[in-house]
Parts: sequence; structure tokens; C-alpha cells
Amino acid sequence: MGVVQIGKGEYFWLEPKNAFATFQEPSIGLIALAFLQGSFAYGGWNFLNYVTEELVDPYKNLPRAIFISIPLVTFVYVFANVAYVTAMSPQELLASNAVAVTFGEKLLGVMSWIMPISVALSTFGGVNGSLFTSSRLFFAGAREGHLPSVLAMIHVKRCTPIPALLFTCISTLLMLVTGDIYTLINYVGFINYLFYGVTVAGQIVLRWKKPDIPRPIKISLLFPIIYLLFWAFLLVFSLWSEPVVCGIGLAIMLTGVPVYFLGVYWQHKPICVHNCIKLITLVSQKMCVVVYPNVGESSETEMINENTEEQWQPINQPIASKDKNSVK
Repeated sequence: MGVVQIGKGEYFWLEPKNAFATFQEPSIGLIALAFLQGSFAYGGWNFLNYVTEELVDPYKNLPRAIFISIPLVTFVYVFANVAYVTAMSPQELLASNAVAVTFGEKLLGVMSWIMPISVALSTFGGVNGSLFTSSRLFFAGAREGHLPSVLAMIHVKRCTPIPALLFTCISTLLMLVTGDIYTLINYVGFINYLFYGVTVAGQIVLRWKKPDIPRPIKISLLFPIIYLLFWAFLLVFSLWSEPVVCGIGLAIMLTGVPVYFLGVYWQHKPICVHNCIKLITLVSQKMCVVVYPNVGESSETEMINENTEEQWQPINQPIASKDKNSVK
């Protein structure tokens, strides 16, 4: 549709003198916020890392999937926006709650109903991908003992982490309490990029301190350095432009600190707490028909800390020392 519009001469807002015309006082902070919100649409590049355990030959397929998907998504998104600009002015774009729907109403006539359906299908596809990948974060965290052990269970037949998926769904519904989607994007985007930057910086530190550890997927340090420079610009000026929104995002993140101290750091919990956890775990197992994965199939799953083992004991068989004491 965009190519047809350009062929008809509808490219007024694509001309440089009109495309770069300012409608409000330019600000570096607003530019940073624009990048923060715009990059939200391209945030899927990192989700593939969450499901590396379920990929076939991940050392080849993971980089291949990223190298193919990022240019493809960028191409589609950029040309979709070019098509929107050929039919709508910047003021109309800002005023529209659903740009694609407004675009369809302007150009498709009686067939404009296609656009809402297409948007809905695209949204469901995005939600499906997010649920599939994000639930693996809770699954891995529970396996390491940082979350309730029930989240580390999988279905007895389908081998899917159903408790982690349900927990992801509930937490997502809680986020929808926020009425303004742009505020929610700023909350989540700021926190996400904060963790992305720390993660990338950690890779650089590991490359410097431990240069000899195995790295099946290795890239030049130039890329993470460029990313960190962009990351610093994005976070600093976003925080300067919207200190309240970014501050609330940081506060949301810091709510995990007391949860960590109560759930993980505090080792000697009362018996009533353990009994409550045991009851919740048993009920969840029966409702979701889930069990713990078979420990011992790989060296990675054998590295379970003592906290996780203690949580597993109510469901699994008691340890050998307890069996001997019970016999005596």
C-alpha cells in the first residue's frame, strides 16, 4: 500500500523538509524517550536466549535466528511506518489510538475490517511468543532456588512448565492495572534496558577476567561497547526527562529485594512456613499435573543448591540420612 501511495505522489510527509519539521521544542530527553518507546517494538531479539535449552543445535541456530529475524522485522516495521506516513500526517498519527486501523479506514474502504483482524492476530502472536519465552525465566529462577520450587515443575506428558506459564499470565494481568500503555512501556522499558546494560557489561568483564572459558558463541567486543554507549545515553536522558516515571520503574524493581531476603536469603524459616509451601506445592502439582524434571540427566541440572533440594524434599523421597534415622 505504501508503494502504491508513493506511486500516486502521496509522499508529502516523506520529503526531508517536511519529515524533519519540528512540532514542539526539541529536547534530548524526549529523543531518548522516543528511542526507548520505539525500541520496545524491536525487543524480541533477546527473547531467543531464554529458550536455548529447547533449541536444536543452539550454537548454530540461535545466531542464525537472530541474524535473520532482526533485519526482517526492521524491514517490515520501517516500511509499515513509511506506508502510514503516506496516508496520515504526524498529527493524525499522534491522535490515533490504533494507527494501523486508521490507515485501513483511509485506504481500504469497505475492506478496512481486515486491519483490526490483522492487528489482533499480530498481537496474539506477540503475546504467545512472550508467554513462551518469559515463563522460562521463572522456570530457571525456580530451578536455581530463587523462586518457589513449584515453578520449576513441568507437565508429566507435555513437558511444559505450566506453573511458570500461569505465573507469567497472572503477573501480566497485574501490569494491565496501569491505564496508560505508554507509561507502562516506560516502566518496563527502563527496567529492561537497565538489566540489558548490566548483562552486556558483565559479558565484557568476563571476557577480560576469564578469557579462557569456553565460548561457543563469540563476537567482537566492539558490538557490546557500542551497545553500552547507546544504553547509557538512553537511560541517563530518559531518567532526566521523566524522573517520576523512571523512579517508579526503579521502585517496582526494588520490590524484589525484600522478597529475595524473605524467600531466599532467610534460610531458617519457621515450620509453619515450610508446611504452607508444602501444601501449596502439593495442590499445584495435583491441579496442573506437574512433577520435577528428572534430575541427573545432565551435569547442568545436577548443580542444584541446597535450598532447592530442601524445597524438593516434601515431594521427592527423603534423603538417605533421614531414612536411616527413621529405621533406627
